[in-house]
Amino acid sequence: MPEKVFLNDKLVDIAKACISVTDSGFLYGAGLFETMRSYGGVVFALKDHLDRLFFSARALSINRTYDRKYITDAIYKVLRANKLTDARLRLTMTNGPMSQSDDHRKSTLLITATKLQPYPAEYYKKGVLVMLCPFRQNAGEPTCGHKTTSYFSRMIALNRAHQKRAAEALWFTVDNRLAEGSISNVFLVKDSVLYTAPIETPVLAGVARKTVCQIALKNSIKLVEKELYIDDVLAADEIFLTNVIMQIMPVTAVEKHTVGDGKVGTMVKKLQKDFDEFIKKECQTRNKCEQSK
Repeated sequence: MPEKVFLNDKLVDIAKACISVTDSGFLYGAGLFETMRSYGGVVFALKDHLDRLFFSARALSINRTYDRKYITDAIYKVLRANKLTDARLRLTMTNGPMSQSDDHRKSTLLITATKLQPYPAEYYKKGVLVMLCPFRQNAGEPTCGHKTTSYFSRMIALNRAHQKRAAEALWFTVDNRLAEGSISNVFLVKDSVLYTAPIETPVLAGVARKTVCQIALKNSIKLVEKELYIDDVLAADEIFLTNVIMQIMPVTAVEKHTVGDGKVGTMVKKLQKDFDEFIKKECQTRNKCEQSK
C-alpha cells in the first residue's frame, strides 16, 4: 500500500503530493515543523506540540490557516491511513505560496507518518559521544528558540558530529553559555541535582524537556535552570540529551573528555525508566478517554 500523507486538505499518496514552486517554506525557510511520536496509536503530548507550533506561528507571523481541531484530526487520519500505531510523525506548516497575495495566502500544511525506527539500543546501554559545535547561537536571531524549517545550520553541525562518530553536537551562545544540541535539549547532573539551560537562553522549549521537568517535580528531584558553561559540562557527573524520539539519551563522552566514570549513571537510568512509564501512562489514559466518548 502506498504511503499516505496529509497535504493541506486531503490524504494523498506520497508520490503524488506536490507543493507550489513558489512556496515560502521551500524558497525561504518561512515555516515551522514538529516531530512527534505516537504510542499505541496515541500521539504523545500532542497539546504541547500544538501549543509550541501556534506560539511560534504568532511570534514569527506564520499564517495560521488551520486550527487545532483540524490539525489534530489530520494527524490521526494519517496514522489510520498508514495503519500505524507506534510511529514517527512530522508536521510542517509554511507561510504558503508567494504567488498568492498576503490577504489570500493560505499556509501549506503537510503531515507525514512512518514506522518508528528507534535509536540503537547500544546508545542507551553505553551512552554516546558528543562534539562541541564550532558555530554559535545568537540570542538576537529572531528565529532562535523556534522550530523553523530553516534548519540547515543545525544539520551541518550534526553531520560534522556524525562524521566524527558522535551522536550530537552541543551548541553554545555567542557569549559562551551552553544552549542545546542540534536536535535535542541538554541536561547535566551534578551531586544528584539536575541542571539545564533556561528557555530564555534561548533554547527550544522541547516537549521531552518539559516531560523531564515534570518527572523531576513529581519525584522530588531538585531541578535548577541556570546559565551553564563549558566548565559545568566538564564537571558534570552525568549528561543526557532529550527529544521525543530519543527520549533520554545518556552522554558518556564530550570529545576526548569522559563524563563521570564513563558509564551510564544512576540518575539517567532512573529518568529513562520514569520517562518511559510517563509516556505509556499518558497515552493509555488518553486512549481510554477517547474510547469512552
